[in-house]
Amino acid sequence: MDFSNEALISGVKAGNLRSVSRLITLAENGVPRARTVMAELYRSGGHAHVIGVTGSPGAGKSTLVDQLASTFRKDGKKVAILAIDPTSPFSGGAVLGDRIRMVKTAEDDTIFIRSMATRGALGGLSRGTLDAVQILDAAGFDVIFVETVGVGQAEVDIVRTADTCVVVLVPGMGDSVQAIKAGILEIADLFVINKADRDGADMLHKDIRVLLSLAEYEEGSFKPPILRTIATEGSGVSEVVESLGEHTRWLSSSKEGKKRRLKILEERVMKIASEILYEKLAQVAHDRVAGLIQDCFEKRTDPYAVVEKLVGEVLSGNDKTE
Repeated sequence: MDFSNEALISGVKAGNLRSVSRLITLAENGVPRARTVMAELYRSGGHAHVIGVTGSPGAGKSTLVDQLASTFRKDGKKVAILAIDPTSPFSGGAVLGDRIRMVKTAEDDTIFIRSMATRGALGGLSRGTLDAVQILDAAGFDVIFVETVGVGQAEVDIVRTADTCVVVLVPGMGDSVQAIKAGILEIADLFVINKADRDGADMLHKDIRVLLSLAEYEEGSFKPPILRTIATEGSGVSEVVESLGEHTRWLSSSKEGKKRRLKILEERVMKIASEILYEKLAQVAHDRVAGLIQDCFEKRTDPYAVVEKLVGEVLSGNDKTE
């Protein structure tokens, strides 16, 4: 198959899954031409509802996403799932096994599932997540789920990526305490207590309700609902879908919704800028960094001065090594 820039652009716009997968791979690997293609696709996007799903390990995020995706698909929506898995700091590998738990979507070849390794990125997402979301949006997907890795207390990057953030909690794991520690209270648009048939579900519901009562909401703000599900049985899933729809309507009709999308776009711009600056900095430093580090080691200069010098050369356009 032709994977030239022109073919990728036309293929993604037509919703061709091979073109979509190829471009996501190029973007994930940091291939420079991926930016050229994505720049051409930018105006084709902006229509998808991006739903982030986060929570502690074992909360049942994958099973819940499986049920939600299947429900949206039955409603005629074009659905994609980005499942982020942690990368081993030792081998560099990742299991990429979230789809094993997604029984319904795995049997539905109309739902696009992409597993992505974090590759050392913190915050619960992969470095290529924002790129993948943009590509899927341009390909005409109506709903894009982004499931974070499930590391517990540092998964707040999802709020800079998703239109709606779903925090999945489970009874008996101290999730109300985790919510306080992780700042999850601030990022959640919906709270879902999964495995709600377990002991402690009522107490967890009460704890989250108390936490919400302590938060200050401006007039017209969307107050996160607390929902209960048993994802393995599909119980409560329709209520979650309904609440997701309510949040989408609130986003489209409120100033806060516009602010959210502007903030996500700002994050996108800053990410691209940091990548380009890093590449140029690497070019400048390639042949000189060893000598500069030696100067630091022998106290002839300091790391701050070295960085200021290198960044100054990049910003001034002098990206040639001396």
